[in-house]
Amino acid sequence: MENTPLNISEKTSPKDVFLHLLAIITLYVAAGGLVTLLFQYVNVFFPDPLVDGYYSIQSAYSAIRWAISTLIIVFPVYVLTSWFLNKGYVANPSKRNLRIRKWLIYFTLFVAAVVIIGDLVTLIYNLLGGELTIRFFLKILAVLTVAGSIFSYYFWDVRKHKTE
Repeated sequence: MENTPLNISEKTSPKDVFLHLLAIITLYVAAGGLVTLLFQYVNVFFPDPLVDGYYSIQSAYSAIRWAISTLIIVFPVYVLTSWFLNKGYVANPSKRNLRIRKWLIYFTLFVAAVVIIGDLVTLIYNLLGGELTIRFFLKILAVLTVAGSIFSYYFWDVRKHKTE
C-alpha cells in the first residue's frame, strides 16, 4: 500500500476539478474583459479619423458596458475561487500537486506565452511597415500587460512552490 504513487490527499475529486476549472475559466474571461475595456478606451480617446464617429463611439460604449459588466461579476468569482483554493493549499499542501492544477497552470503559461509572442510579432510587423500609431501601440501595450501579468504571476507561483 505504501508504494502507491498518490497519497489519498493527492487524489483529484470532482470538487477539485471544477474549482480549478472555474478559477482558470474566470481568469481567461476576466482577462478578455480587461483587454476589451482597455481597447475600447483607446478607441474612445484616440478615435480613428477614417471611421464614422457617432457609430464608432456608440459601439465602443456598448463594448465598455459589456466589459465592465463582465469584470464586475467574473473577476470577484476568480478572486474568491482562488482564495478558496489557496485556503485549501494551506490546510493540505499536497493539493498543490494535483494533476488538474498543474495541467491548467502550464496550459495558462503556454497560452500567455503564445499571446505575448503573437503580440510582439504584430508589433514588429507593423513597426517594419511604418504603421505604428498611438492607437496601435496602446492596444499592443494592453495585451502585453495583461498577458505578461498572468504569465509572470503563474510562473512565479510554479517556481515558488517547486520545492514543496
